[in-house]
Amino acid sequence: MRVVVAPDKFRGTLSAHAAASAIAAPLRAAGHDVVEVPMADGGEGTLEVLGGANRTTTVTGPLGDPVDAGWRLSARRAVIEMARASGLGLVEDRDAVAASTVGTGELIAAAVEAGATHVLVGLGGSATTDGGSGALRALTPTSRLRGVRIDVACDVTTRFTDAARVFAPQKGATPAQVEFLSRRLEALVDRYRDEYGLDVSELEGAGAAGGLAGGLACVGAQLVPGVELVAEAVGLPELLEGADLVVTGEGHLDVESFEGKVVGGVADLAASAGVPCIAVVGDADPVPSPVPVVSLVERFGSDRALADAVGCLTELAPVLVASAGPVEAVLTDGPATGGAATDGGGA
Repeated sequence: MRVVVAPDKFRGTLSAHAAASAIAAPLRAAGHDVVEVPMADGGEGTLEVLGGANRTTTVTGPLGDPVDAGWRLSARRAVIEMARASGLGLVEDRDAVAASTVGTGELIAAAVEAGATHVLVGLGGSATTDGGSGALRALTPTSRLRGVRIDVACDVTTRFTDAARVFAPQKGATPAQVEFLSRRLEALVDRYRDEYGLDVSELEGAGAAGGLAGGLACVGAQLVPGVELVAEAVGLPELLEGADLVVTGEGHLDVESFEGKVVGGVADLAASAGVPCIAVVGDADPVPSPVPVVSLVERFGSDRALADAVGCLTELAPVLVASAGPVEAVLTDGPATGGAATDGGGA
């Protein structure tokens, strides 16, 4: 069989590359034609999937401390992951009110100064809810962006003024702070409309990364579904042609998995190509899925799924392409359900 292996990271357990390798190795050893295509949705892991960092710039972290942020420049295209400059993983004490995207703006400016004419900004894992105001300050004067194409890879479809309500609590915001942040975003809508002539409240996905997506849209950035952008960059649609099976996956499958995330995006592309698709996940909520789902927790137990995810994927992979049929072979116990084995997504 020709099998395309296109998983996302299993957050907290495996990178997308490691997950793809664990699934592909036993299939290749069994004689199948296997294509590994590690995937991302524009959030954390996007930089690695698109080639990894080959530059480092010291920028202002989310709470003002300097951080060394890796990014990539190749053939005048820069790939930036905002989590490297303004991410939640960079702060010990979460402060959703004070956290700023200044560092992300500085990183974009550094890429342009280095000669980039196309900047891809991956969102996700942010510590911020500043509506991108910090990034815009760092990019002033914005005339430097003339002639530069900026694509913002969004992993959610959240509206600008909903960003605080949806995401700020996971960034440490109290209910009172969520209300304050919501009012601040609403004020930014008016300010951005006056200064840039754009109503960010009307843009789907503008609330990604605490509104950074909307802020960057004010200086001409295009907001693009992250999984579509990454799939195009790695050539996934072309690689699906002639495939017999697609295997995708992620750490924790939930309802968001089919709303701009990798599993849903790969499943849609597979359906368009007429190729069967199956998702292998660390764990799964009992949600409707357009493709068969196999849970490592359901099959191997939570302890082993967390401690030996590579071993579980390696053991399971040959079953997916068993001659009896991949779908029937792995679903003998019914749909996957259970508690969380790994962390899910976020913005």
